Amino acid sequence: MTTPFFDMQAITTPIESELRDAFERVLSRHHFILGDELMAFEQEFARYCGVEHCVGVGNGLEALYLTLQAMGIGAGDEVIVPAHTFIATWLAVTWSGARPVPVESCPSGFNIDPERIVEAITPRTKAIIAVHLYGEPADMAAVCSIAAQHGLQVIEDAAQAHGARYHNRPVGSLGDAAAFSFYPTKNLGAMGDGGAICTNSAALASRLRSLRNYGSQTRYQHDEAGYNSRLDELQAAFLRVRLRRLDEDNRARQSVAQAYIQALSALTHITVPQTPDWATPVWHLFVIRCTRRDALMKALKTAGIDTLIHYPVPPHRQGAYSGENWPDLSMTEQLSSEVLSLPMWPGLDPAPVIAAVLHADQGLAS
Repeated sequence: MTTPFFDMQAITTPIESELRDAFERVLSRHHFILGDELMAFEQEFARYCGVEHCVGVGNGLEALYLTLQAMGIGAGDEVIVPAHTFIATWLAVTWSGARPVPVESCPSGFNIDPERIVEAITPRTKAIIAVHLYGEPADMAAVCSIAAQHGLQVIEDAAQAHGARYHNRPVGSLGDAAAFSFYPTKNLGAMGDGGAICTNSAALASRLRSLRNYGSQTRYQHDEAGYNSRLDELQAAFLRVRLRRLDEDNRARQSVAQAYIQALSALTHITVPQTPDWATPVWHLFVIRCTRRDALMKALKTAGIDTLIHYPVPPHRQGAYSGENWPDLSMTEQLSSEVLSLPMWPGLDPAPVIAAVLHADQGLAS
């Protein structure tokens, strides 16, 4: 038997009847864009995240990009971003016309290191994007303190952290705005693409609602050059179903992660995540480090355990960013050569994965 990296069927089968009901509800209304389902989801997700406003958009990348646009960030500006992250964080900045300025991760983790942010700030810096990578909150108090001292805006990239908490506060409520992705494999996933922005700013939310809909607040009146980026009714209806189970699903992920940590913490060649006391991760991904990562990945594959690498090539080494004069990002490059994601989903039996990793670790010693 094999253990897949992710099992979508395990997610959808228990709620199949609810998903079908949601589909039928949308179909019966014959209203597929900017309707009651989206309005209801926006209200429910805003309440879940502890904020006043939620604006549904087409996907997570556009959630970040539109947020930057709504904040007035553009050509000539700089935005501080984590060096170790999915490239969408950087692309959103590039799309806006600004320049991403990378900062390395904390020595003991994967998220941006607040102590390194200050040295990256210049007169052109306008914002900091803090990514809650793999489902673990970044140190938002430290990030926000630095931002306040320098007059910067703070955007949470919460694409992997639906339901995570920082000092018992939900992510999405910790900065000036937060961008979410609802890609199907996310903790809160749609049956297609989707995204949203959460904020306590009524003015920012109003601007985002205009930008997502061709720059229009009133039909056929376009006050600015906007975009077409709208979370559709069907995906909103599906997300309402998934949202009702999100906490339960996250607890199941946390149970799997705890089993991994308990069983694998003492291994010689493998390092498991170290979670700060103030963080409640939701384990979108469970990422270990191994100096012989490729050999470990091969051994697990032979044992029937599927794994993935998040992310094998850091943004600054991608063709999209070639030719730039980047600072020394040796820590990020080391991470990209060592990280390995183990299987993770609600309901996963971690025992076969643990057994395979323990056996593989012994083999790495020889």
